[in-house]
This record gives sequence, C-alpha cells and structure tokens, in this order.
Amino acid sequence: MLALAAIFDLDGTLFDTFEEHHDSWAAVCGEHGVPLTPAQFAWSFGRRNEEIIPSLWRDAGREPPSMQDLHAIAERKETLFRERFVASPRLMPGAATLLRALREQAWRLGAGTSAPPANARAFIEALPHGASFDVVVSGADVTHGKPHPEVFLRAAERLGVPPHACVVFEDAPPGVEAALRARMRCVGIVSRGRTHEELADAHLLVRDFTTLSPDTLRSLLEDQPRAGPSSHRP
Repeated sequence: MLALAAIFDLDGTLFDTFEEHHDSWAAVCGEHGVPLTPAQFAWSFGRRNEEIIPSLWRDAGREPPSMQDLHAIAERKETLFRERFVASPRLMPGAATLLRALREQAWRLGAGTSAPPANARAFIEALPHGASFDVVVSGADVTHGKPHPEVFLRAAERLGVPPHACVVFEDAPPGVEAALRARMRCVGIVSRGRTHEELADAHLLVRDFTTLSPDTLRSLLEDQPRAGPSSHRP
C-alpha cells in the first residue's frame, strides 16, 4: 500500500501566531523608525526575513540594511516573537486530534516551515502529548523560500513519500503556491489575517482542523484528476 503523508506549515497554520508576529514586527520596525502597515504585515505571511526586511526598508524610502544588520534585525524580531509565543502557545482548534488520528492510521507526518530553526523547535516543543512529526524542514534547510516548492519537496523526500501522495496544510498565499508547484494537494487554513480570496487556489479551504479527518484527506488525494480547486468554503 502506498504510504500517505501530511505536511504542515507550523507558523499561523498549526499555531495561531498572528498577534505574536504583529507585535514583534511592530516593535522592531519602531526601533528603526520604519512604519508597518496592515497591508505590509499581511504580505509578510509565509515569507522569510531575508525578503521581508529589505522590502519594509525600501517601502519606507530607506536603503536596505547590510547583510550583517539584516541578520541582527531578524534575530531581534525572532527573539521577541519566541518570547511572546512560548508564554502562551495557541494550537489551532482540532489540530491535536487530527495529528493523533493521522498517526493512528499510519500516515507519515512532516513539517515544512519558513521559520528559522529556533522557532521551529519552539513550535515542536509546544505540541501536546501524542502529537509529533517524523521530519521537520525549516528555513535553514532550504535554499529557496516559499513560494518555491523546495521546502515541501524536501519534506516529502525525507518522509519517503512521492509528492502526489502528500497533503500540505498552509495559511499563506506563498505556501499554497509552493504546495501546488510541488504537485501536492493543499488544504488552506483561513485563520486570522487571511482571506478566502487569498487562499482560493488551495484544493480545500477550512477555518481550522475541526472538520478534517484522515478520510477527508484520503478523498482529497484520490481526487487527483480534478482540474481546479475545490469550491468548498468555510
């Protein structure tokens, strides 16, 4: 029997991190006199700091920081984020139940995140008992960030599962695009700060994990010949 895999984005998908990211970005931008608009913050979802920081600086009419300064700014932002996250991690509704159900039915489980390794570790450590991953691919493990498909293809390779047998869970447009470019089924999680329209290319859209089951995901994989994304809306 062909092995099946579920690959989860962590940041904003498995965990609700909207407030933590907004507050840490706002703090760091404020320290450097760089404004942060709601539109800029929404654009940052699913992207790496190496892309976000130069864009914010250019939008403010500033020269992008040097590579050394960029790394310092990014580390400051992520430190603030982790402090906020570990104080009160919020797992998305239904996520723990789905992870345990997939494990019981012998699915292989992976994480594919743009987050730096320290953040990925914080997410994994915050998982409840009985919820775990076979592999974790973070931003440091890939050359290209989302929407490039590398992170998901690498996770599938490490799981030993072909792309067409993988379901990806994502909350951001670059992540959805990365999943589709990897030729994987994609479930879009319409969490805070996301819209149905932004994630419309996903094959299935839901508000959280409460309506999902291994059977739902298996049906999604069996629906491979279908040309377009699902019309289902939460």
